[in-house]
Amino acid sequence: MSDLITADLVLLDENLGETRFDVIAKLAQAVVNAGRATDFEQLYAAAEARESKTDTGIPGGIAIPHCRSAAVTEPTLAMARPNPAVSFGAKDGPADLIFFIAAPDGADQAHLKLLSTLARSLMKKSFTASLREASSAEEIVELVNGALGVGEKKAEAKPPEAAPAASAQETPAASAPVKKIVAVTACPTGIAHTYMAADALKYAAEELGYDLKVETQGSSGNEKLTQADIDAADAVIFAVSVNVRERNRFAGKPFVESAVKRGIDEPKEMIAEALAEAENPNGARVAAAASSGEDSPGATEGAWGSRIYKAVMTGISYMIPFVAAGGILVALGFVFEAITMPNLGDVNTKAILDSATLFNLGDVHWTLYLGAVLQTIGGFGLSLMVPALAAYIAYGLAQRPGIAPGFIAGSVALAVNAGFLGGIVGGILAGLIAYALGTLKLPRWLGSMMPVVITPLVTSLVAGLAMYLLLGAPLAWVMTTLQDWLTSMSGGSALLLGLILGAMMASDLGGPINKAAYLFATAGLSSGATVNQEIMAAVIISGMVPPLAMALATTLRPKLFNENERENGKAAWLLGASFISEGAIPFASADPARVIPSTIVGGAIAGAISMGAHVASPAPHGGIWVIGLAQNPLMFLVAVAAGTIVSALLYVVLKSLGARSKASV
Repeated sequence: MSDLITADLVLLDENLGETRFDVIAKLAQAVVNAGRATDFEQLYAAAEARESKTDTGIPGGIAIPHCRSAAVTEPTLAMARPNPAVSFGAKDGPADLIFFIAAPDGADQAHLKLLSTLARSLMKKSFTASLREASSAEEIVELVNGALGVGEKKAEAKPPEAAPAASAQETPAASAPVKKIVAVTACPTGIAHTYMAADALKYAAEELGYDLKVETQGSSGNEKLTQADIDAADAVIFAVSVNVRERNRFAGKPFVESAVKRGIDEPKEMIAEALAEAENPNGARVAAAASSGEDSPGATEGAWGSRIYKAVMTGISYMIPFVAAGGILVALGFVFEAITMPNLGDVNTKAILDSATLFNLGDVHWTLYLGAVLQTIGGFGLSLMVPALAAYIAYGLAQRPGIAPGFIAGSVALAVNAGFLGGIVGGILAGLIAYALGTLKLPRWLGSMMPVVITPLVTSLVAGLAMYLLLGAPLAWVMTTLQDWLTSMSGGSALLLGLILGAMMASDLGGPINKAAYLFATAGLSSGATVNQEIMAAVIISGMVPPLAMALATTLRPKLFNENERENGKAAWLLGASFISEGAIPFASADPARVIPSTIVGGAIAGAISMGAHVASPAPHGGIWVIGLAQNPLMFLVAVAAGTIVSALLYVVLKSLGARSKASV
């Protein structure tokens, strides 16, 4: 096993620049110069992306920027003691001890464990004091190797100071049982913050007089809690920046949850908050998984604004298959009808189905009959769009008891012409009512009837009447106004609308702005009006641009991206072609300042080209795979290509300029 750190990887008492990225660039260059990485731009891009996600500064003047990269040939530590100190986002000020951890994508467990050991050692004041007093790079290397238990000599540092006695306010009464807490720590990389948060919570609990056990879900081996530990705990702390594995083990326990860095910065505060939740009868409790208690109204957690937002996103995600299946079937119906009657305007589908059957077509051509059947079946799917939206918004708020009332409220919204706005309002209303009914404390004999009879009945009655008598007319007026404005768009206004919709589709990649534009496009699609089909085409085309642009960027300049990003780029080709804007999310989350402006510009250009060329799509989904149903398919491809190329080139330029500016510092 080669040394993790050598003297040529230590930068002492130098001015390394004004920002954290200046320092990271210097350390990344040192790693490359030492022959431990093959490409500066690729290594720096990975480190910059990781640092952009979460600050790596921690209390005590310390920072641990870190990353994985295919450019790294062996696990490496580079250390800087800059003068002046540089801020890495810690609340107590800038950092004067900075360790840069560069790990290969396939780092072995032995090396990762050493890196994690170093991260934990930095929580000890005696060790960091020795690092600040060291007079040479060789002395730094010796201290680090000593902390890691390698090399010839252990670090000559004083043993950790005993924890000071807790004050009367902090220490539980001697006669009271010791509070037991369990915690889970995890970070995206799983090398440093995972283990530092675990130690910070342990030290804080010892100082406060509590019994705390931690499960680390990291890369260098996990310390796993037993079910007995969990069952005996008074409260749970999740200091995590990724999903907790096997979260259902903690079902029903009082808990507090924050990003992993808060476990390092504010361990005492997290402990206090977790115990406060335990004391509060209405405090947060870990929800059971779908297989055990999914129907509990208390399963949804978090602030109400966040819960409603997540519920609306849930409703939209369940609605889209109805729109996609129904819309494509309707589009196929148009195609078959056009084969027979290309110049006869709108076909009377009902009259065709009334006058012909499969076994007795009469004077009706079989393609015309098949087109009418497909249109009818697809129409049923589209007619369920709004009820499904409302039903699954209610499900997101109240779980299963909200589904039936949501369907009914959505159907009422459809009946009063309130459209998708009515579906959203009706779903939220039904979900909130069902949730409130589920929190009532009732006798056991009555409680058993709630989810099957009483909750659906009362919720449907209240939400249905509110939609029909009070909310339907105003929402219908809003929808009619929107549709009239949409229908009036032509010429220059159509170009402007294409720009706006394109920018919306490319702005938050599947988020609420993207979904609002998509719902706007699908709202009038079933009418078959050309202007609505043109809007639909613009939305599809501009929504394809972000993932395709990221795929093209990683192909044009692969050295700017780490191995994971290049793999995500390969997947983004298919996702973009299929109109799945979320394919660009891994890039946007890692580098939002460059990705989002690039995709917005490309999406807006694509939308404007599509509207200006009168590209039309009767299908609401499918991307490139339904281009055969589109009007003006050549310009469909031109619009997609133009938006993709502009976004990709803009992103490559922005990313290249950023990498070069850091390298030159």
